[in-house]
Amino acid sequence: MKYQLSEWAIRKPIPTIVIFLALTVAGLFSFLKLPINANPVINFPVVTVTVTQNGSSPSELENAVTQPIERAVSGLPGIRHINSTITDGVSITIIEFDIKIDPNVATNDIREQITQIRSELPQSIDEPLISRIDVEGSAILNYAVQSKDKNLTDLSWFVDDKLSKKLLMVPGVQKITRLGGTNKEILIEPDPIKMAALKISVADINQLLLQNNVNIPGGKMVVAGQDHTIRILGAKNEIDYLHQLKLPLANDNWIKLGDIATIRDSHKETITIARLNNETVVGFAVFRAKGSSDTEVEKGVVRALQMAGEEYPDVNIKLVSSNVKYTVASYNSTMQTLIEGAILTVIVVFFFLKSWRATLIAAIALPLSILPAFFILHLFGYTLNSITLLALTLVIGILVDDAIVEIENIEKYIERGERPYIAAIKASDAIGFAIVAITITIVAVFLPVSFIGGFIGKYFVPFGITVSAAVLSSLLVARLVTPLMSAYLLQPKKHPKTDKTETPKWIKKYLAILEKTLKFRKTASLLAIVFLLGSLALVALLPSGFMPKADISITTIEVEAPPGTQAAQSDETLQKIIKKLQGRPEIIDIFSVAGVDGSSGEISQNRSNIIINLVPTGERDWSQKEFEQSLIPILNEIPDIRYNFGNSSGSRDISIVLASENPEILSQTIEQLRQEMMQLEGLKNIKLLQPLPRREIIITPNIDTAARAGVTTDAIGSVIRTATIGEINSRVAKFNLPDRQVPIRVLLSKEDRDNLTVLNDLYVNSISGVNVPVKSVANISFASGPDKIERIARQRKASIDADLNGIAVGTAFIQISELPTMKKLPPEVKRVEYGEVEYMNEMFDRFTTTITLSIMMVLAILIILFKDFLQPMTILIALPFAIGGAIIALLIYGAAIDLPVIIGILMLMGIVSKNSILLVEFILEKSRTGMPRNEAIIQAGRERVRPIIMTTIAMIAGMIPLVITSGADASFRAPMAISVIGGLLSSTLLSLLFVPVIYSYMDDFKNFITPYLKKLTSVTKDDLDYH
Repeated sequence: MKYQLSEWAIRKPIPTIVIFLALTVAGLFSFLKLPINANPVINFPVVTVTVTQNGSSPSELENAVTQPIERAVSGLPGIRHINSTITDGVSITIIEFDIKIDPNVATNDIREQITQIRSELPQSIDEPLISRIDVEGSAILNYAVQSKDKNLTDLSWFVDDKLSKKLLMVPGVQKITRLGGTNKEILIEPDPIKMAALKISVADINQLLLQNNVNIPGGKMVVAGQDHTIRILGAKNEIDYLHQLKLPLANDNWIKLGDIATIRDSHKETITIARLNNETVVGFAVFRAKGSSDTEVEKGVVRALQMAGEEYPDVNIKLVSSNVKYTVASYNSTMQTLIEGAILTVIVVFFFLKSWRATLIAAIALPLSILPAFFILHLFGYTLNSITLLALTLVIGILVDDAIVEIENIEKYIERGERPYIAAIKASDAIGFAIVAITITIVAVFLPVSFIGGFIGKYFVPFGITVSAAVLSSLLVARLVTPLMSAYLLQPKKHPKTDKTETPKWIKKYLAILEKTLKFRKTASLLAIVFLLGSLALVALLPSGFMPKADISITTIEVEAPPGTQAAQSDETLQKIIKKLQGRPEIIDIFSVAGVDGSSGEISQNRSNIIINLVPTGERDWSQKEFEQSLIPILNEIPDIRYNFGNSSGSRDISIVLASENPEILSQTIEQLRQEMMQLEGLKNIKLLQPLPRREIIITPNIDTAARAGVTTDAIGSVIRTATIGEINSRVAKFNLPDRQVPIRVLLSKEDRDNLTVLNDLYVNSISGVNVPVKSVANISFASGPDKIERIARQRKASIDADLNGIAVGTAFIQISELPTMKKLPPEVKRVEYGEVEYMNEMFDRFTTTITLSIMMVLAILIILFKDFLQPMTILIALPFAIGGAIIALLIYGAAIDLPVIIGILMLMGIVSKNSILLVEFILEKSRTGMPRNEAIIQAGRERVRPIIMTTIAMIAGMIPLVITSGADASFRAPMAISVIGGLLSSTLLSLLFVPVIYSYMDDFKNFITPYLKKLTSVTKDDLDYH
């Protein structure tokens, strides 16, 4: 007698109860501990090298800084992309490595390369800043701070000192970045006329401050037998002291600094201006550490700010925007969908079984299957995010499948007169093989996912692990808990069914169609092939893309004014835009920062950023994408600006990137391409992203004159830089206050530093010690250069962005690729696949590999389980039917083939073979008893059609909430559910008819080839029966 696992659970219920109690408790605790994030935690190895040199033009930085850095790092292994952005005084190089490279190793390698070339870079630059980028770590919270009692300088320091320190103590907070505001400085404004009369340079004044306002060590000495350190304390913290400093002149004379300069307690010139609803504020952004929970970080930040509000009642701190709201809304929506799916699934079970006891058993299977999955997620270090929660939501119908099949089979035995206890033992034994085969097949589909590399694999792997954990849990429930509960809860039938009991009408109709299908096998096969080829041909009509755009209720607009625009002028432009938007019902708040490049976060006075906080999706008529499209006419009314929607659902749909070492040919080519793209009806809002020309003042040293006077180019640069923008921070003296250092900056007054005559008359230091005027050793002229330089793959970059007009991303890229300019690019110009198009190509490549490996894995598992090479091929025939149905469903729904759809189709590969396994396993079992083939097929249809229909409807019911809900993340969930539902419907309907047909053909082939195979071997039946 076989002692099956299910029978063991029935006869010894205590161990089973204890096991599942333990798994349930572990799952509950894990669920409560799991972090809640928007997306899976992905450790992107991306490193930035930031170099600042105040006053340097982009062209100058490109040659002197950016290109040497790019050359130095380009030889490192595993580099995927090198991008650089150069603006006034700032060079940022972003090095992106393959996903398999350890981010810490990548950062150390970059640091080592930069150290090796540091001597080749200009000495006047600030030390290169090398940092690792947390790609997923954009700010999760943005706040605005206002106060009636504090001026802008004090409020800025309050944010930097008090608030930042409090918030950095919150677990999970990585950094705080201030937006807007200004810093305290001691400003020294020399009188250029007096300096000229005394032949003093601004560099002399700055050097005087550095040499006198400093504390330095003086060694040590022994006094009274004890060591004493010696310190020279020259630093003072009073402005009066600066007035009294004596500046040496010729002939051993001197003059007080206060006599030739205005010295005042001031603040750094404001070059970033933050506003909330057009009122001046100081903003700050909160970034979370990798692996931390969005929701837990938000709770900690809110608590800390509440305490700060109580401690500083004169300060008002207001939330401007929160990405966590979207995360929470997505989480709540997904959990609601999961619960709704579970309820619908249970209703379907009750509709078919018409027994509250049986329904209760199936319902209990759901939490017992889901909770252990949370435990597995915790062990793997995953989070509750859009991918893992979506996996559980999609799998909700599958989790009850095994229990349905088990209960339905037990009910059949009870209906035939068996006592529930005995029926549970017999039925679970009879159906056990099919249930194990179904579950292992689903797991086998997702096993190859573990070998997927790259960015796409980071989405597939958590999904696969979640699904596998849940279905394996459901297998244990179906083999242990369901038979146990059925044995003790189900009731015997008062009127058992007999062979004379009438078969339900709908089953009779199905069996009649099945008999005709078997009778006309060739016609049936031809129809199946026509459906398959026809549906696959429809793929050409489906659009394609990488990721659907999410509605996060936050719109970001990056605005660019003409080069040379000051931050105050950029702020005026923003105020005009904001006034046009205020009062719209979709908007809660508008936060703006003038003087900041929204894409890089670097200071750039002609660039600005607007963050619009929208009301939740259910409270507005327009989607975020539609709202942003409505802003385009308003923005187009503002003269002399370029704009772009930032990294949200409004980011541009299409971006074509070209690169070349020849800027002129690149400019001509990109303009030709723009004109051709304007003719495509499927594109709109086409914008050329190319640097604009900017006026520059060129100071050219006269080599001979400067050499005779002993004046170096570096000396001229130091004087001009100090006079116009102030010396770099590492070369200025500072007041050492108890809580901070305040720079003492030498700088001409605004009126003087904007006067070319004053610049000409400034004195510059010479090697001989005799200062000479700038105009005697250099010439001043005007020229133009780019205000911003972007580079990719160590070449100049130019790009065109566009929005779609009724077509999909994939279709648009195909149309653009067929344009004349793209088909015949100049030899010096190349197209660079970057961003969404790169990820989309990677996705389709890896999907093809994954599907192939999954099918091979499933086939291998089925061959092992069935001990047959041919009939597993019959089971797999449901796969193409499923893909055909998914394509038709997507076409009807109007969805594109993108990442969620790909995941859905991958999931179909595992679940649609269920129907075939149930049919083929039963046919083989009856065939072994000697039953004729067609009779065994009809009997399989009679016995298995009900559980097949039940489980399919249960799975579809569990996914319906994914399609009909319109909450956060609906754009991601709905297409995936549509593809799965379409595949389930087609594969179920067709496999019930065509799988038996294919089985019969395979059986004929087996009967045909078996005699030939027997001739190839000497093994006899007696050999096989030997023990």
